[in-house]
Amino acid sequence: MKLAGLASAGMAGLAGCTGGDGNGGGGDGGNGGGSNQLEIVHWWTAGGEKEALDALLEGFQQRHGDVEINNNPAPGGAGSALDTVIKNRVLNENPPSTFQIWPGKALAPYTSSDVLEDVSDVWNDDMRNAYRESVQNAAQPAGTLVSVPINIHRLNNVFYNVSVLEQAGVDPSGLNDPQAMADALDAVATETDAAPLAHSTQDPWPTLQLWETEFIARNGVGAFDDFAAGNVQQHEGAIRESLQAVAGYREYFNGDAGSISWDQANTKIVEGDAAFIHQGDWAAGQYEASEGFEFESDWNYAPYPGTDGVYSMVMDSFVFPKNNPSPDATRKFLSYCGTADAQRRFNPVKGSIPPRTDVSGEEFGPFLTRQIEQFKASDSQPLTIAHGSAVTPEVKSNMEEAFAGFNENWNVDRAYEGINSAF
Repeated sequence: MKLAGLASAGMAGLAGCTGGDGNGGGGDGGNGGGSNQLEIVHWWTAGGEKEALDALLEGFQQRHGDVEINNNPAPGGAGSALDTVIKNRVLNENPPSTFQIWPGKALAPYTSSDVLEDVSDVWNDDMRNAYRESVQNAAQPAGTLVSVPINIHRLNNVFYNVSVLEQAGVDPSGLNDPQAMADALDAVATETDAAPLAHSTQDPWPTLQLWETEFIARNGVGAFDDFAAGNVQQHEGAIRESLQAVAGYREYFNGDAGSISWDQANTKIVEGDAAFIHQGDWAAGQYEASEGFEFESDWNYAPYPGTDGVYSMVMDSFVFPKNNPSPDATRKFLSYCGTADAQRRFNPVKGSIPPRTDVSGEEFGPFLTRQIEQFKASDSQPLTIAHGSAVTPEVKSNMEEAFAGFNENWNVDRAYEGINSAF
């Protein structure tokens, strides 16, 4: 296998792959044999993420005790460290058995370089019937199934402190559109001492994800998907309008937004120092870990105003690299990840929902059970830019650069120029 050319700025630009026979590349190929040691590279190294992976691996070994696990994390940078490790190993024709990656267009550098094995045989009829079409599509961005999604987080949530909203006289059931959100923020600012909208501008991604959700709320999923496909200029007015709305929200941010992380901003919801925060459902982990801070009575959430019926997906998946050192063990692992048993073990601990729609909700608790119900009832499940599935890694990096500048100057014209050039 030969790969030439990595894109600049550390982006996943694998190109010019040759070699391999379509059955797993060199070595033992993809159809059998190889080492019985399964090497898994991932970034889940702390807290519930680590515990979730441990639960997954425990279930796998109960079924496949003959497979030896080499748990090899590459922590840091929300996947950027892992990305570097994997690219280097692919270039050196020494990939791990499998690695964690977002599905969708995050896979593009690997599919375009033909370094991932077709795993259509792993997707048996049971899996195909249990996974929604939108999830299956994300697993085959180039038309061939190359990954197995293991979980789904929802991005388009707005969490809130119940007491602060009561003090402000805000009825969360009336948060039906972006204007209602703006009115609620204004009421909190007028009637309470809390920050209306907890936010962090220390990194670009919280503002990027706020903007893309605002865009969907105002223009719908179809327009967003068309934009994410690269049709930017056709949506210039909608892009600018959404940027202007987010720029207007900054007057409602906590005063230390530029110096704290997203989870520190989220703590303000727990402490009653903020009313709302827009975040993925991973934010709920802080609430559930806070003693005396109970779901529904102390904190709650709603779909971001204007996105009812939308379930913006942030997913993780595992893949089967070619030149695989352990084809049999890797196929066993991916097959297990697609089972209800694996997803029942992994997701309640991770704070996510299973991509399979037939997993029992008994172990998920009231918040995630509601998320599962809303996923099943959702009309659309778009992928996201901020978390790497709706656009290629290069475009995602360019979008982050545009929003890093937006966090500093809140200049709509400059931000639009950056978004336009990102593609």
